[in-house]
Amino acid sequence: MNKDLLFKERVDRLKLFYNQTGRMPSYSEITEILGFSSKNASFKFVEKLIRANIVEKDSKGKLIPKALINPVKVLGVVEAGFPSPAEEELLDTISLDRWLINNPVSTFMLKVTGDSMIEAGIMPGDYVLVDRAITAKNGDVVIAQVDGQWTMKYLNKKGKEITLIPANSKYTPIKPKNELKIAGVVKAVIRKLK
Repeated sequence: MNKDLLFKERVDRLKLFYNQTGRMPSYSEITEILGFSSKNASFKFVEKLIRANIVEKDSKGKLIPKALINPVKVLGVVEAGFPSPAEEELLDTISLDRWLINNPVSTFMLKVTGDSMIEAGIMPGDYVLVDRAITAKNGDVVIAQVDGQWTMKYLNKKGKEITLIPANSKYTPIKPKNELKIAGVVKAVIRKLK
C-alpha cells in the first residue's frame, strides 16, 4: 500500500473513532486503533496530522479535530423566492467544521432553552456555536453573564453603557446592575429539521 493511501486509511480510522465517541483518542488509543508498536509512532503520526491541518493541540496538549467531519457536497444553489429551473451539479465540497469553526480551541456549543431570541431565528432546542476568542461588537448575539445569571441576547453599546436586547417583544432589555461578562459571540445556529 502506498504512503498516501495508508495515511488516508489511518485518518479514516480516527474519523470513525471521533464520529462514534465525539472525542479525539488519547495517544494510547491511537497506538491501539492504528496498530502501532509504540506510543512514539503515535506521536510521529499526530505530528503529520498537525502538518496536514487535520488536528491541532490545545494549550494542555489535548488533540482537537480540525477536519475530521466528512465534507458535504455542494450541488448547486436553490431559489428561496420564486421557483426557477435548477440543475444538480457538483460545485464544491464543504467540511462543516472548517466552514463554521474558525477557532476550534475557543469554540463551544450550547443548547438553547427559552424564547427570548425567536425573532432572530434562534428557537428553543436549537444549538448555538459560540466563539469566545472574538471580541464582541455592537449588534452581535452574545452569551453573557449578567449579575450572576447567564443569557443570550444582542449586544448594544452606547458609549460606556451596555444593554442586552432580546429578540422577542415579550421581554425587556437588560442593563447590568453590577457585573457583565461576555463569554462569547454566537457564530451559527444549528437546527435539525424533522
